[in-house]
Amino acid sequence: MKEFYSQNLTDTDAVAAEIASLLKPGDVLALYGEMGAGKTAFVRGLVKALCPECLPLVHSPTFAIVNEYEGDTLTVYHYDLYRIADEDDLYSTGYFDRLGGKGIVVTEWSELIDGAIPADAYRLKIEKAGETERKFVLC
Repeated sequence: MKEFYSQNLTDTDAVAAEIASLLKPGDVLALYGEMGAGKTAFVRGLVKALCPECLPLVHSPTFAIVNEYEGDTLTVYHYDLYRIADEDDLYSTGYFDRLGGKGIVVTEWSELIDGAIPADAYRLKIEKAGETERKFVLC
């Protein structure tokens, strides 16, 4: 377990870059946190570090369920599980086909379908610690 702290978006980008350095193709990073905790802001920083040529395309996939950020050498699959009712719904998004593949899968609202998150996934809890401050706990 490792903890990180952020005072602002610049710090969040730095935390995301540090975590990005741990990831390799086939990895899953499951994000946990309440509404407004900064999950999508974190993913922007992560994509910025992993495939900067994808910016400024990063936005919440709330209604699309998944956004793909295809970089020159890597693809990031950004899932928002908020509107997913069960694993059957998740199956229809192609989620299970992407696990262990050549890209990195990042899930928001992972707590809603925790049983579908691989046991070896990285898990990142994001907590509000103030108006703009955030605490990140990586397991």
